[in-house]
Amino acid sequence: MYLARTPALVKPLMKELLWNMPASDATVYLTFDDGPVPEVTPWVLDTLGEYGAKATFFCIGKNVEQYPGSLDRIRREGHSVGNHTYDHPNGWNTGRFSYLRNALHCQRLTGSRLFRPPYGRITRQQVRALRKRFTIVMWDVLSADFDTRLDGATCVRNVVEHSVPGSIVVFHDSLKAAERLRHTLPLVLEHFAQKGYRMAALPEDLFTPPSR
Repeated sequence: MYLARTPALVKPLMKELLWNMPASDATVYLTFDDGPVPEVTPWVLDTLGEYGAKATFFCIGKNVEQYPGSLDRIRREGHSVGNHTYDHPNGWNTGRFSYLRNALHCQRLTGSRLFRPPYGRITRQQVRALRKRFTIVMWDVLSADFDTRLDGATCVRNVVEHSVPGSIVVFHDSLKAAERLRHTLPLVLEHFAQKGYRMAALPEDLFTPPSR
């Protein structure tokens, strides 16, 4: 069960997490999970480049190990990098210590203090442990390109109908999502460009240590 737009009532319940950026101007923040993979990530970078768009790539550590050149290219082209754990564990089924160790393994590979939990599933104990080291980034708009039951047109609607200034939007540069992503991303980029939106990367220096 998932929703294309995160309900407003959820955000105050977990205010330690970053759900969206300030809506000070017409900017949206596109993010990509589960890469890098050579079959999809270079195409995403090429497509973003055509529109002058920047994005944040939440990378799986074992993929970074396998394809280190992709991480170099992401940063070289002005995008930012986030930590999506080393091998994509489900936080609800993983103990706090094991989860933290997994995240730190990926952090050594990415050097990023932006963290996104796989599936968006994270426990309060894990949040308390991770927020000492990371900004935990969620989202307020989900393209649902990972859902094999959907077509690309539905994914486009999920994004364009729900995004507002400051939205953090999730796509996936993965083999599973590739068919829908290849349909959706160019249309979404064209939509935002026509609306005069800036498409920006999340700053990797967002992290500030909690006060307590």
